[in-house]
Amino acid sequence: MTEQEQQGQGGGITPKVLKSAMKAFKKRLKLTALDDDSHLGRGALSGGPTGVFAIRPPSQFPQEVWDELCRQGKLRDSGHGLYELVKVS
Repeated sequence: MTEQEQQGQGGGITPKVLKSAMKAFKKRLKLTALDDDSHLGRGALSGGPTGVFAIRPPSQFPQEVWDELCRQGKLRDSGHGLYELVKVS
């Protein structure tokens, strides 16, 4: 992803990049949760919620993208480089 693709005409991050970043974040979160559930003694059918709530975001997007998604209220910075989805009630 080029810097021009990440920034719009006004120098901000484009909605297309933000949408792509959220899609990548959700996919990584899902895969991390599935991996966590697959460990011995914890099956996907156990009925309990997964223990994965925050992950390190995909590195193909710059930090500014994750900061903007936090500012928009779509992600929450959990500290130590980890982010979590904001629960919509």
